Amino acid sequence: MLTFTQNILILVLVMIASSLLLVALNRIWPLHTRHSQNDLIGWHLSVLGTTYAVVLGFMLYTAWTNFGAAELNADLEANALRNIFRLAEGLPPQQRTQLEMQARAYADAVINQDWPAMAHGQIPEGTHDINENMWRTLVSVKASSSSESTVADHALSELSALTQHRRTRLLQSVSQLPAIFWTVLVVGGILTFVSASMFASAKPTMHTFLVFSTTLLVTLVMLAIADVDRPFRGWVHVSNYAFVRAQQYMHEID
Repeated sequence: MLTFTQNILILVLVMIASSLLLVALNRIWPLHTRHSQNDLIGWHLSVLGTTYAVVLGFMLYTAWTNFGAAELNADLEANALRNIFRLAEGLPPQQRTQLEMQARAYADAVINQDWPAMAHGQIPEGTHDINENMWRTLVSVKASSSSESTVADHALSELSALTQHRRTRLLQSVSQLPAIFWTVLVVGGILTFVSASMFASAKPTMHTFLVFSTTLLVTLVMLAIADVDRPFRGWVHVSNYAFVRAQQYMHEID
């Protein structure tokens, strides 16, 4: 849910802060006086680092899995909309015209209203009334033949899927990792940095590089989690491309 510029700014600020803290620690507790504690610090860092790595990897996997699920759900919603538009051809003339117009309006509303609203963290309502009207149109169908009855049944099934995917999209647009998980990530990152900084190395330059690289990796992973945690916000977000394609298809048929 962060912009690219915000990601870069946070990364730079964290790296500057970690460098300043490392310098301050080395002045308060010089490296040559910490060698005797390396066994204890090394054991502590090993346990803490392993535990935090597992937690960090699991959080990233969970966030990315949720992002992928949101992307797949949006594609399925757009596919259901296209199927409804195709099936409308087999309905009685009045319902066919109404359903085709409603399907086009639904795609337009998703692109022009729902996606911008979700990008700002709002629950979109642009497609709600259109979805309700689509239900009324299909329920009002009075089939005069077996083929029309079959088409109406399939259209209702697709509309049910469309409604379900829409509701899922609305939930996914506001879902995020609980605050307690972010607390674990932030506190764990700070403890890992402090523990790595306390370890004394015979070569200060190498020690600085190891602490710097560890902090950089942890920060990048946490920024990645933040970016995909809200799948419809930020510079990494679920695209509306499936609905754009559906919109183009339906307008081409017109």
